[in-house]
Amino acid sequence: MRRPLTSFLTRWLVCSLGLWIAAGFLSSSITYQSEVRVIVLAGLLLAVINIFLKPLLIIFSLPAILFSLGLFMIIINGLTVYIASKLYTPLHITNFWAAVFAGMVIGLVNYLVTAILEERKHERI
Repeated sequence: MRRPLTSFLTRWLVCSLGLWIAAGFLSSSITYQSEVRVIVLAGLLLAVINIFLKPLLIIFSLPAILFSLGLFMIIINGLTVYIASKLYTPLHITNFWAAVFAGMVIGLVNYLVTAILEERKHERI
């Protein structure tokens, strides 16, 4: 089992990296004042939101998640990114759908990083 601090730092890194990549794709919809500090702090806020608020969102929207066979999770990911942009104003996301796209990018980055870390873990064993 991974240590909680290592897990949180990994989540923070993944959120920051995903936001940076999404901002590169949607430069007209996601702005961060071209400062790495903004991306890092927004990634930190997003990681905290994913730890505390996202489980509550999942519980409250469980019927929609089940009805859509899990696709509603894309909307929840976008909502967490949108909430982070509203709480941390240097990160500006123009509309909800840009936040949904950013959530999809962050999810993809999370999947890739997790796959790489799991493969390295199995190589060491």
